[in-house]
Amino acid sequence: MKKPYSESCDQNCAPILSVIKPLLTDNKSVLEIGSGTGQHAVFFARNMPHLTWHTSDREEYLPGIQLWIDEARLNNLCDPCVLDVLNSPWPAVTIDAVFSANTAHIMHWQQVEAMFSAIGASLSNGNKFMLYGPFNYNNSYTSLSNETFDAWLKSRDPLSGIRNFEELDRLALRVGLELQDDFEMPANNRLLFWKKI
Repeated sequence: MKKPYSESCDQNCAPILSVIKPLLTDNKSVLEIGSGTGQHAVFFARNMPHLTWHTSDREEYLPGIQLWIDEARLNNLCDPCVLDVLNSPWPAVTIDAVFSANTAHIMHWQQVEAMFSAIGASLSNGNKFMLYGPFNYNNSYTSLSNETFDAWLKSRDPLSGIRNFEELDRLALRVGLELQDDFEMPANNRLLFWKKI
């Protein structure tokens, strides 16, 4: 099997790291939801050696993630666990932060709700959740490229699509997560940072 590769991961690894590294200085263990190719996990674990980085995704993506992990040989990077937000039990790992990139617009809304609910239940007061990706504000696109991307997503799966920040924040508040910051990122993306209260 050939190791999976995403050009966009290569492009956004460093910008994401510059935002999340200061946020995670006092954390010990992170669960990544939707690790995809595994590139983010390797890059972040290598650059934040004080963290134990737990990878997860749907079962079909695990072999590709494992190839990246095996090649990296990092003591703080864990083998991937199966996580389908609707159908899998939450990973039995001790964590104090959750990170997810480019997942909310691929998931159906029911899956997004399930993800937030499980995150809220698994984090303790002061723990953190960071969500990266494109978001709409007040039902409006932030760029023409995001509008084009949203149309492409919905042509593949009508139940997917760029999510409204306000709706995500309502889900977060419902499960005890309070918005701390909303970071502007390259390529019309954002990084939303909530803390469990």
